[in-house]
Amino acid sequence: MPALTADVAAVLVAKTARTFCYGFLGIVLPVYLGELGVSTWGIGVAVTLTLAGSAVLTWLVRRPAERFGPRAPLLALVALSAASALLLLGSSWAPLVVLAAIIGNVAVGAGETGPFLAIEQVVVARAVPPDRRTHVLGLYNFLGYGGGAVGAAAIGLAPGYRTMFLVFLGAALLQAIAYGRLRVGAAPARRTETAVSSAPLIRRFAALFAIDSFAGGFVIQSLVSYYLYRRYALELDTLGLIFGVAQILTAVSVLLAARVASRYGLLPTMVVTHLVSNVALITIAAAPDAATAVALLFLRQLLSQMDVPTRQAYVMAVVADHEREAAASLTNLSRTIAQAITPALTGWVMQTVAFSAPFVLGGGLKIVYDVLIWLTFRNVQLREDA
Repeated sequence: MPALTADVAAVLVAKTARTFCYGFLGIVLPVYLGELGVSTWGIGVAVTLTLAGSAVLTWLVRRPAERFGPRAPLLALVALSAASALLLLGSSWAPLVVLAAIIGNVAVGAGETGPFLAIEQVVVARAVPPDRRTHVLGLYNFLGYGGGAVGAAAIGLAPGYRTMFLVFLGAALLQAIAYGRLRVGAAPARRTETAVSSAPLIRRFAALFAIDSFAGGFVIQSLVSYYLYRRYALELDTLGLIFGVAQILTAVSVLLAARVASRYGLLPTMVVTHLVSNVALITIAAAPDAATAVALLFLRQLLSQMDVPTRQAYVMAVVADHEREAAASLTNLSRTIAQAITPALTGWVMQTVAFSAPFVLGGGLKIVYDVLIWLTFRNVQLREDA
């Protein structure tokens, strides 16, 4: 792979630092809130509010990114992360802990959505040639999942919550240094000779990604970890190791995604791997013991995120360059809003229907998404520069 540009290297450093913190925060915050007296339904509401905050931030950063370039909005987001860490360090009152998660855009799932991703994937798309885009996005996601894996595995090494919150603050400072080195400019002006707008395609992407993300809200990492914690009485350090391994498997899979896509195509890779992983997800609901549930979770993680770099590359490849901010922002916004709806519903389902029901609901809806995404885009051609 050719040498990475300074802008891509800065994004990769920031991504790794951020997702390292998400790796432990996504697991410990629900448990922490439970220890502060918040109910299962209340934890679901807290996750919903966190995702809603992420959706708002995703909507707010699009225009500044288009007008001024990525540096200023990314630095503003990092400032909010630092404020979030300070709130967590300064208070153990549950409402303030939830507020900290909201303004800090704390990821509550194995994969990241939200404002950082919306800006960073455009930086990567513009900084590398089209034939290397999927590979570099694979590396970007590999470092994200790898950082999350190490963060999750490190939970058992931390002497307490305060240490983890201090690390979160330090990571925000590291991100600020990395983003301060960005030199990429604003979006290119709209070309008058462009005959066809990508807007209809972007709307279709947003609608279908919303279905996938709504389904994913039933099985986000924070609630899956809480499920394993309650159903099988697993300890916090054990959960950290489990999700550390899961993140490693995911990280490996996103590196393999580029090779698979180069042979079979972006869209087939997205659909087939995702569909098989959702069968494994549904089966978790019937797992008789912790070992079986964890094995199925590992299988699911090995396949489910292979669609991430391929999906990002596919979106960037079918829209015009000047529309990439709009595509990245709208698709990430729709995913985040849709995912924000389900955690509160999940808490209610777990309490009143069946504790394992979210796996069936989430997996079933995701299979519907897989079929629809194939039927909708199987005849769409990539642009000439992709």
